Formats: sequence, C-alpha cells, structure tokens
Amino acid sequence: MADAAILVSVSPGERRTALWRDGRLEAAFVERPARPDGVGDIHLGRVAARVPALSGAFVALEGDVSGFLPDAQGGEGLTEGTHLPLRVTRAAQGGKGPRLSGTGLPKDLPREGPPRLLRRGPDAALRLAAAHPSLPLLADGAAEAARLRAALGPERVRLLARPVFDEAVETAFDELASPEVALPGGGRLLIHPTPALTAIDVDTGSAAGRSAGAHRAVNAAALAEAARQIRLRHLAGPILLDLAGGSAASRAALLPALRSAAGADPLLRVVGLTGLGLMEMVRTRIHPPLHEILGQPLSPLSYGLAALRRAAREAGSRPAAPLALRAHPAVLAALRGLPGALEDYAAAAAHPISLRPDPALAPGAEVIEEASPHAS
Repeated sequence: MADAAILVSVSPGERRTALWRDGRLEAAFVERPARPDGVGDIHLGRVAARVPALSGAFVALEGDVSGFLPDAQGGEGLTEGTHLPLRVTRAAQGGKGPRLSGTGLPKDLPREGPPRLLRRGPDAALRLAAAHPSLPLLADGAAEAARLRAALGPERVRLLARPVFDEAVETAFDELASPEVALPGGGRLLIHPTPALTAIDVDTGSAAGRSAGAHRAVNAAALAEAARQIRLRHLAGPILLDLAGGSAASRAALLPALRSAAGADPLLRVVGLTGLGLMEMVRTRIHPPLHEILGQPLSPLSYGLAALRRAAREAGSRPAAPLALRAHPAVLAALRGLPGALEDYAAAAAHPISLRPDPALAPGAEVIEEASPHAS
C-alpha cells in the first residue's frame, strides 16, 4: 500500500472510502449508493412555504422531500410556488431535511417543471481527490476504478486485485463503529451522541491512581484524539468534552492544546469552558455522522452488508460454489430493503446468495455457508 493514498473499497450495497497517511486513518466515509447523502446535488425545487420566523423557506424537492433554504442563501424575497435550482449544502440528518443554497450555481439550469434532481454531487472519493490532488486512488472494484478513471484520468487510479483495505484499515474502520476509543497510557474516550449534542468522556482506566504525570498524559492524549475522532466520525453540532479530573483552572489551561488539535478541522470550533468545567466545541453539520449511517449499536443493515462483504470475498476464492447467508430475519429484511445490494452480490459472485432466516441468530452472528446450486 502507498504511504499516502485514497482507498476506495467497494462491496455489495456499500462503498467505503479512506484517506490513509503515515500509517493511520485521516478521513473515513461510508456510503450506500442506493441512499446517497445528497451533499452537492443540484435540484430544481419549488418554494412550498415562507417561514419568516426561521428567516427562510421550505422547498419541495423530488420524492416528497422538503429542504430548507435560508434567506442568506438565496431565499429572501421568494414567493410560494417559485421554481428555482438549488444545491444541497447539508445532508438530511437528525430528523431534519437537507439544507439548500441558491447561490453560485451555473446559469444554464432549468427553472420550470416539476421538482427533480438535475445533477448528482461528488461522492467521497471525488471530494477527497479534489482536496488532495497529489494522492493516488486505489480501488478494488473494476467498475469503480473505471468510474474514477473517467473522472480523474487513468494515470491517477490503480485497480488492485486484492481488497484495498488491509487489516490495519479494516481495524480502523471497525473502531469508528464503537463508542470506546483506547488512549495511550491506558485511558479511553467514551463517545455518546444524543439528538441534542455529543458527550465525550475521558476515562483514565488503568492510569487511575498512578502518578499525576500519568494522569496529565491521558488528558493530553485525549485532547488530540477527541479532535481526530470528531472529524473521522463526522460528529457535528454542540460537543462537550469532559476531561478526567483536574480543577477548572487546570482544564482552562488545556484549551490552547485543544484549539491546536482542532486546527486540522476547518469545521470544528472550540468555544471555551462551561460553568461545569466541560470543554465546549461546535462543528458545522454537512455530512451525516457515521453513527446515523451505521447505527449505534450497529443496525441490522450494517450487519447484513458486512456479511455480504465477507460472502463476496469468499465467493471470489471459490467461484463455483454458491453460498448462503444464514441470519436473523431482521438482517435479511434490511438487505432486501436496500435497492441493489443483493443484485450487486450476484453480479460480483456469479451466483445469487441464498438467504436463510434463523431467528436464533442475533444480529452480528451471521453465518456464511455453502448452498446447493438450486437453492432459492
């Protein structure tokens, strides 16, 4: 693997994209192409309602979706029923619809007709490619490599015959699905998103009761890792960090270190210290946080897609052997409900996968097994 590269791993129903540099994960995206987050998409919308109290308007988009257009982004003075092109600047998340903007758009876009999608925005691989123009892209799917080469040129994209995520990258992605993050010195971060805010607690773990220096070292490590995890997980909105112990004065003295760590993320701003001694941050919302995509704990769909990924790799090594997926009915129902996932598997493996419901198997305990050639 290159020392620094953009890695694009494709599997049935899912695309995972990583920025890998100096042996660690610097950016991570999990996308389900059948359900894109829509950031960067351009729509023809229709103003459905002006809301002066919110300084904006609700806009009807394709598929009975409603987005919000702030006055400052082109909504001021618009009347109900007006049709206009708009770009999605923030994905739907947290139960709220997408945020829209009518500024900076091409002049040749239509302004008549029913609400509809006009253009798709760039996905994670293309966004990272634009942000890091010197880095190569490594992909492990022929169709994905061809798509990226068409957009970026053949010299920049390399197709691998093996999975592009090695064990280290897979482990890093698995860690992003967990609320616990290990820290050097024996401590850990505990990350708990809620609908209102994200709370991050520092647990000294095995460092508790040791020297004051060890205690300070855990807090220092927590500052850098908290900023990194916020960025990797796409956490947004209000974020509170509770360090382990220390007086309000000692915590305030660590704010410059937190601001330095947050400097790598242009969306993250350190506000200061609350009256309770919590470090307060706020991060601009753009893409959905990973816990909304994956579920926390993991959703039946996430377990099902992970099982399909394992099955596709096994089928690649045994192309003549049809496989079956035995799993909880909720996992199988989630896979059936995601357009294209099972079809992607059949195309990659040359056989459909047989689905065998087993209520005794908890989600996360899926079994890949051989199926007879005539199994349904």
